[in-house]
Amino acid sequence: MLTKRIIPCLDIKEGRTVKGVNFVDLRDAGDPVELAKVYSDEGADELVFLDITATVDKRKTLAELVTRVAKAINIPFTVGGGISTVEDVKVLLNAGADKISINSAAVKRPEVIDEMAAEFGSQCIVVAIDTRNVDGVDLVHTHGGRKPTTLQTQAWAKEVADRGAGEILLTSMDHDGTKAGFADGLTSEISAALTIPVIASGGAGTMPHFKSVFTAGKADAALAASIFHFKEIGIPALKHYLAGEGVTMRI
Repeated sequence: MLTKRIIPCLDIKEGRTVKGVNFVDLRDAGDPVELAKVYSDEGADELVFLDITATVDKRKTLAELVTRVAKAINIPFTVGGGISTVEDVKVLLNAGADKISINSAAVKRPEVIDEMAAEFGSQCIVVAIDTRNVDGVDLVHTHGGRKPTTLQTQAWAKEVADRGAGEILLTSMDHDGTKAGFADGLTSEISAALTIPVIASGGAGTMPHFKSVFTAGKADAALAASIFHFKEIGIPALKHYLAGEGVTMRI
């Protein structure tokens, strides 16, 4: 059985780590380089680093921060936020990222997934899907979760996989920051339908929530932010708990 992964997420705004609830009410959570090193040392399997207010003019600043983080850690590192071209990907991979994550750009022009996968390999390309249930239908949202689309989440997940994405980062906006548990049902549905890994995001609050998303949710990895940033759950303790519950972990 494949090892399940625990992935802290650093949401970055103006060079600082922040965390909110349902994508709003952001509060400061610390220096991203320091946090990244702590998580790497504690045994996190990977890191995700999202510049949540990225714009083109900040790309150089982001690349410099990526370099600093990459030098501080020894685990795989995914970077997202404002990435829309093959050139953007090249800059961030050269700065030290192992993978990149795209969301709004992929929705706007799906062909960019094919282009990036062809240029750098599918293993480098993560497509982030922010989803919210609207009148009983799971719909993709863009622009940091603020803008609804007409894309149904399950169909979009299949399309991005077919276009060459190597992994999907699935965030339930209904669960994000609530600490009430992951969207196990939707995660399971998408995981079962695809052959690429699915990272579950949004809603982690307790250790059993992680067990549930790995078992009932069939997720390959689970991502969380505030519970790690504010030391509500420690990564070593979480991994030992999951291993004791029969979930295959790298300890």
